Amino acid sequence: MITLFHHPKSRSTRFIFLLEELEAPYELRPVTIRHSDGSGAADPANPHPHGKVPAISDDSVVVFESPAIALYLTDRFPKNRLGPLADEPGRGAYLSWLSYYTGVLEPAFMSKFMNVTVPRGSAGWVAVDEATDAVIKQLSQGRYMLGQHFSAADVLYGTTLAMFAQSPMMPKSAVVDDYVQRIVTRPAFIRAQALDVR
Repeated sequence: MITLFHHPKSRSTRFIFLLEELEAPYELRPVTIRHSDGSGAADPANPHPHGKVPAISDDSVVVFESPAIALYLTDRFPKNRLGPLADEPGRGAYLSWLSYYTGVLEPAFMSKFMNVTVPRGSAGWVAVDEATDAVIKQLSQGRYMLGQHFSAADVLYGTTLAMFAQSPMMPKSAVVDDYVQRIVTRPAFIRAQALDVR
């Protein structure tokens, strides 16, 4: 049984989506978190080292950070084929795009949001325009991040692009708009929104 440490309308909501896609047994454990306005507090019951979400526990095995959770869950529950396994074609691309999400795309968005100039060549990530161009180029090659097959990488990218689709940080793109529609109309996404209790 997977325990998802969850706070509504946060990054943990997308893992309800993934767990529903995987048809994995899970329970939600609501936790409090700190908010940017200074309200809230880290919950002592949350195993994440900084009291953030998402984090999961699988019979006392704790995993935190979105790419690690996605990889752990798709390896643990391979039935629905939402991530290539270690000896399968596409594993390298899967690992790369999972890592790119938090290593490059999220820092790029945060840099833009905080109006911080990303130094060319010395930062571990790039400016948001360069990062979104790479994602759009990848999505132009198929329906999903890994081509024609939906994967856990799409849970990360699809939910984030859906959130930023109308933002000035995201360039207008029919490729992104079509992709977002494919994500948000999935039955598991719709179920996750309903389960994301306030």
